[in-house]
Amino acid sequence: MAAHRQSDGGGDGALSSPRLRHGTPERAGLDAARIARLVRGVRALPEGPRPWCAGAVLIAGRGPVIAAEAACGWAVRHAAYDETADRGVELPVAARVPMTLDTPFDLASITKLFTTIAAVQQIERGTLGIDARVGAYLPDFTAAARHGITVRQLLTHTSGLRPELPLYDAPDMPSRLALLRAEAPSSKPGEFRYSDLNMLLLQHLLQRLTGRALDVLVREGITRPLGMTATSYGPRPGAAATEDQRRPWAKADRGMLRGEVHDENAWALGGVAGHAGLFSTAYDLAVLCRALLNGGSYGTARILGPDFVDLMLAAPGLGFRVDQPSFMGELAGRGAAGHTGFTGTSLVLDPVTDTFLVLLANTVHPRRRPADSGPREAAATRLARAVTGPAGP
Repeated sequence: MAAHRQSDGGGDGALSSPRLRHGTPERAGLDAARIARLVRGVRALPEGPRPWCAGAVLIAGRGPVIAAEAACGWAVRHAAYDETADRGVELPVAARVPMTLDTPFDLASITKLFTTIAAVQQIERGTLGIDARVGAYLPDFTAAARHGITVRQLLTHTSGLRPELPLYDAPDMPSRLALLRAEAPSSKPGEFRYSDLNMLLLQHLLQRLTGRALDVLVREGITRPLGMTATSYGPRPGAAATEDQRRPWAKADRGMLRGEVHDENAWALGGVAGHAGLFSTAYDLAVLCRALLNGGSYGTARILGPDFVDLMLAAPGLGFRVDQPSFMGELAGRGAAGHTGFTGTSLVLDPVTDTFLVLLANTVHPRRRPADSGPREAAATRLARAVTGPAGP
């Protein structure tokens, strides 16, 4: 297993909580044979005539113990997508880039979790009201103000805003922001409707409230204290490749992407957005999982208090999806929380069994396909079935 550099991060005088370390499945209270099947299943994902992904990285564990870790396939396998043949144009093997445990990935919508944590930190400090109206902080976002959208509605995807807005088609930044400010709910507020726009509004609210850009809030409030040195907004030249992004299957003509944000709206907004734009590694995301499972603490650092972690993870979840069998498999049903990303990324943490699963893959390389969370569901179910007893110390 690979060794990863760790930083002590910041602290607030709280007692130290356990940090991640490598160990056997048995040490973590996990069945070794079932964990081996989990690893074999992930290693098979880049194989076959129609592989699920070009490559993948897995980290899974229980308590502070990393019990499974694997990298397979390719971070870069294709030079382009051949739309006539409907397949990728493969690079010579010598020119491909193998996947490693330390390969960064475009997290896509997992970015939403970081925006959520940044917002909940302000709620914990008392500077942001969870049931306050967005218009109280952003009066120039006239549609949200007129319709009384609240902070809680943004965090729970119940604002009624449509899933996305074609900001990438607007000619410049002022016109893109004007579209966002004028966007009104298109369905009844209070009903769940997953929307990138919720996190874009939350981004602007946080920036107005704190006077700091979102990337600064994420770095100073989350990644630096936790020692997540591999997590940042792009560009990240060494990241796993994503898509040969071209119309008509994509929303912009940008060619093969590697290290540049895949999401077209995040790209149009300069790469830093509330809904997408972060790059990270599996290990860094495992650290985040452990911090949340530890009630907001990791080592000597604390990013949230336990009550506010519970607020995020309790159904229906703030930012987090809770008990979603479609990608959580048999971990769902007892309070597991997590998220997926369009590029092929996912994480799940289960407070009941103290387990975590990070599965990062570049499923859109060389081009996007219809969503398929079957491998994520299978991996989570294998981890759930591996739980045999109490977590290791």
